[in-house]
Amino acid sequence: MSAALPPLRHRSHQQHSDAAAAPAPRPALRLALATAATLAALATLTLSPPLASASSAQSTQDDDPALAQCLLELRSDLEAAGYDADLVRDTLAQAKRLERIVALDRAQPESVQYFTDYLAQRVTAGRIERGRFMYQIYEELLWKIYSDYEISPRYLVALWGMETHYGSYFGRVPVIDALVTLACDDRRPRFFREQIEATIALLERGDLHADDLYGSWAGAIGHTQFMPSTMRAHAVDYDGSGRIELRDSVPDALASAANYLQHLGWRPGERWGREVKLSNRFNFKSLGLDERRPLNEWSELGIRRADGSRLPESTMEAALLLPMGRHGPAFLVYDNFDRLLRWNPSQSFALAVGHLADRIDGSGPLRAAPPPEEELLDLDELRETQERLNALGYEAGPVDGILGQQTRNATRAFQQENGLPADAFPDRAVLEALREAEQQP
Repeated sequence: MSAALPPLRHRSHQQHSDAAAAPAPRPALRLALATAATLAALATLTLSPPLASASSAQSTQDDDPALAQCLLELRSDLEAAGYDADLVRDTLAQAKRLERIVALDRAQPESVQYFTDYLAQRVTAGRIERGRFMYQIYEELLWKIYSDYEISPRYLVALWGMETHYGSYFGRVPVIDALVTLACDDRRPRFFREQIEATIALLERGDLHADDLYGSWAGAIGHTQFMPSTMRAHAVDYDGSGRIELRDSVPDALASAANYLQHLGWRPGERWGREVKLSNRFNFKSLGLDERRPLNEWSELGIRRADGSRLPESTMEAALLLPMGRHGPAFLVYDNFDRLLRWNPSQSFALAVGHLADRIDGSGPLRAAPPPEEELLDLDELRETQERLNALGYEAGPVDGILGQQTRNATRAFQQENGLPADAFPDRAVLEALREAEQQP
């Protein structure tokens, strides 16, 4: 028995035999394109005004010397790289620094929410049902894409649902303002300077127009929220219109997503992972993405499917994730989970995409309940935990109340050295043990 999972398939669907055929212009997909345009038009009825027109704090080149200098450097670098000087000047002429963008970059929900809260807000009954509905609408398109790129429809639909709720909201932040704000910030300037260059390149070759330049707070565009560099490298004109349109063409957006996943190394026919159940004798010696074992070995260690049955007999390697510790949901994740992490490096995001894909395909909810509320730490208690771990030499990183990998690693090291179950999750028992450790002579 294999751990591979066959792609979602409508019972009336016949798989295409021309899987190796290159995409060609598809006039038959115009109905799908028209449907997408209708959905996008309906979505705009509820869109909020562009962020730049709101009352949030912003800086212009006239009143912010640092921003003016940064933009001067950007223009100089882009012109030196050979881009049209007039296009560069016109694109960056009115760029602003939006303070709310910096705040959002520092507090992304994947970093500041517990996993079960994050999942409950995203894999909702409405999102599941709409995903099934969108699959029915675009079934023919999804299987054409599968024949070309070998990406199961469930994953494309789930990514679409996670990124924009199936095209319901693309974002109304001016892309240039977002990219300039983050390119001139000190956290990830190199990455966002690359995004500005990619945007200029897309404008220059006609795949973006000035009217297209609204998106997410980080500058992502379209149904599947491609960053400009990803659009430049991996977007495709799947409907044969002569132009790549990630916002106005569902065929272009979903085929581009499939092309990108294929480039990331997606393994056809394999699932992302599965919910599992730990035995009472599990020792937590193997945990996290760096600790991979074949499924057969996980079975020997007492790992079972979520319903208590044995795992498939397979040598496929998997890693164990406990995003909420030993008292919350447990997952074995496979190679395709790593591909989802390359789409978005958040484990919470990747787990949510995988679970949403399973729910769209007909699977039930997670079997494991979240840990009891009284075991969870609030923001101040998590900061206290980080501070105490640092004081004891465990290197939890910044005292910011963010449960990142460094804090998890430090927690696990403390648990291992103090006889606690080493699940890498800082709960109330860990905080109380840290307080006791400080009182010891």
